[in-house]
Amino acid sequence: MKALALFSGGLDSMIAIKLLTDQGIKVTALHIDTGFGAEAEKFATLEKRANLAGADFKVVDIRSAYLQDVLFNPKYGYGKQFNPCVDCHGYMFKVALNMLESEGASFIVTGEVLGQRPMSQRREAMKQVRNLADDEDELILRPMCAKLFEPTKPEREGWVDRQKLLDISGRDRKPQLALAAKFGWGESDFATPGGGCLLTIESFAVKIKEYLKFDDNMRDIDVAWLKLGRHLRLKNGAKLIIGRDESDNNALLANPNDKFHAINFDPKDEIVGAKSFLSVGADNEDANFAARLALAYTRAAKDREFSVNIGDKNLVVKPFDDKIIAQGFFVK
Repeated sequence: MKALALFSGGLDSMIAIKLLTDQGIKVTALHIDTGFGAEAEKFATLEKRANLAGADFKVVDIRSAYLQDVLFNPKYGYGKQFNPCVDCHGYMFKVALNMLESEGASFIVTGEVLGQRPMSQRREAMKQVRNLADDEDELILRPMCAKLFEPTKPEREGWVDRQKLLDISGRDRKPQLALAAKFGWGESDFATPGGGCLLTIESFAVKIKEYLKFDDNMRDIDVAWLKLGRHLRLKNGAKLIIGRDESDNNALLANPNDKFHAINFDPKDEIVGAKSFLSVGADNEDANFAARLALAYTRAAKDREFSVNIGDKNLVVKPFDDKIIAQGFFVK
């Protein structure tokens, strides 16, 4: 018998898997990549956690489809920020259910706990998720709180021993921490609670909403760039992005976005500092401002002019005296 588990890397999903693998059920942990959760460099950590719970691991990339099918028109709306949690869960379950045959699995597992999250883990929300996923055969099993619901098909058919499942509810994590200790897991073996989804974070939700006011064609690469750098909307509508550190600089350069021009300085000036990018189509006023501010975020001398290239614009400008002048304009 085999199951597919939706896997975030958190303690609940690890315990849910462990409850099944301890019954001799093979589990593949699916990390559904929407583009708003763990970054690719963290997948190795997620795999290690899945393995610790007894499962193998697979990443399922739905980033492009998620933008088109879920994010911008959720049937059940958004949470406090830009998080369409009910629709998101339903979509991920649907993706997993459609993989059952190809993966040779019989049912789906999730670490959800009844009442733990106010939007997506209410009893009514879980029914909505099931409907969105087209789970007519009741193949979604929630081992953490299974005893608080009517038996699902895996329980009725005896694929899973219901007596070895749990009846946890609410936000108190003491039962989960006790189980982690029982399994010999330390605090470094699982993620701390907090969601992990960027869409639930106010500062990132603000960036998305601001972006959509000017451009309703959001793509995977646009989401990736929203995670990087300082974002500034200029007077006449252009967007300026300035790298916050070397990691930002490298990521922006390694993943080009055709909606932006790099702001380049004359190589002979040997200017060191943040990498900056200005949206294509910026007018001369915005380009001039962007060039001066981009220079201000480098080690360029403030008392002389520099040659700056932005797309087909060649400018000669001085850096702003103090980069702080624009702080109030950045999209937080």
